[in-house]
Amino acid sequence: DAGFEVAGVDNKPQPHYPYKMIVADALMYAVAFGRQYDAIHASPVCKGYSTITPNKSKHKKGIAITRRVLQWIGKPYIIENVPGARREMVNPLMLCGTMFGLLTLRHRYFESDPQLWFAPSPCRHVRLVVKRGRKPDRDKHYAAVTGHFSDVEFAKQAMGIDWLGQTGLAQAIPPAYTRWYGTQFKELIS
Repeated sequence: DAGFEVAGVDNKPQPHYPYKMIVADALMYAVAFGRQYDAIHASPVCKGYSTITPNKSKHKKGIAITRRVLQWIGKPYIIENVPGARREMVNPLMLCGTMFGLLTLRHRYFESDPQLWFAPSPCRHVRLVVKRGRKPDRDKHYAAVTGHFSDVEFAKQAMGIDWLGQTGLAQAIPPAYTRWYGTQFKELIS
């Protein structure tokens, strides 16, 4: 969307992914083929960092190893994760759906090289977040897109994603975030 040809890598098939999909271990693929790409966006599994994950200690934390691999590759990169991962990230920039006119408060942190220091705009939290399990009032609420949530169609609209169901939406980041980063990177590497 930002002028890049996009390819996704995941260890499980993602049948609804709208771009080229490669089924492989993402880090192993990056080591083998990462230098063929202009830039890399990595999203290590967030369960070890997420506040809603029970028994976080049972889950691996992959930010440090991801950073080492991406630095070794030597291409511009982004590492994305949930707020709980912030302490393991280097100078992370927080993005929120409201910065892009979306109806979700999906805060995500992004470490990047080259470093981007300024978000597109400040957060504008002017609505209420619907309580889990309740149907949102589309004129008053932000969509709470975590775990099991009500009104999947509202969540799709709020996130700017029309190709995923409930489980996929709960794991996704709004495409507006990576589109913004991609646009910034495109200008820097042109």
